[in-house]
Amino acid sequence: MVDTGTDKILAEIRDATGWLTINQPERRNAISLEMWEGIARSFRVFADSPEVRSVVMTGAGDKAFTAGADISQFDKNRADADAADRYARISRDARQLILDLRKPVIAMIQGFCMGGGLGIAMTADIRIAAEGSTFGIPAARLGIAYDTGNLLRLVGLVGPSKAKEILFTARRYSAGQALAMGLINDVVAPEALEDTVRAMCAEISQNAPLSMEASKLTIDELVKVPSDIDAAAIQEMVDRCFNSADYKEGRAAFMEKRRPTFAGH
Repeated sequence: MVDTGTDKILAEIRDATGWLTINQPERRNAISLEMWEGIARSFRVFADSPEVRSVVMTGAGDKAFTAGADISQFDKNRADADAADRYARISRDARQLILDLRKPVIAMIQGFCMGGGLGIAMTADIRIAAEGSTFGIPAARLGIAYDTGNLLRLVGLVGPSKAKEILFTARRYSAGQALAMGLINDVVAPEALEDTVRAMCAEISQNAPLSMEASKLTIDELVKVPSDIDAAAIQEMVDRCFNSADYKEGRAAFMEKRRPTFAGH
């Protein structure tokens, strides 16, 4: 197990996958300040662990991935602009660690995925949801503003018009509706959710880490404003792939008609 500093965030490494569980089911996995810090600790470990080929984020129980921020803490941690700024910095830094991870991240969603919880899910590269899951951003009902980073990711997934609808109406959407608008990648039966995600992680673990890192970096760069695209970083990753031992192994395995064994360098 990874030392997250709180029993409300559980993290471990199993079968080449880092598993992070948001563990407050009695509050629909609402996230406190301490839990954000635990998420950050976990992702630092996943980033530094060469055996980790992918990461799965999920919520404990079957009621919620996470309902979002723990509103019961608002009076303490978001009572005024200064307190809200500190909370925003810690939560923003944790989300940035997820975004900066050079390995594929999957959100395994069952139940409510609302507000800040949807913000966390959107930091993942892939989102797989169980039937019956619910999505939405209730910011307009709370009188708060959804931050720029989350909005950029939302617009990137569903487009500006649908993003405005989600925010203006504060409506709840079914998993089928979320799939249709591009908010999630797939919907499966609840009993098939974990097996589906495990199978995807197994597929990922067999592929070349540098190749996946290059794909992730390039796609993330291409969705930026053209003037902000780091073409040099993309080219550097391309060169690393072609100069890697894994590229040699991939060619050899293809010629020898066997499964390649990639080492990540």
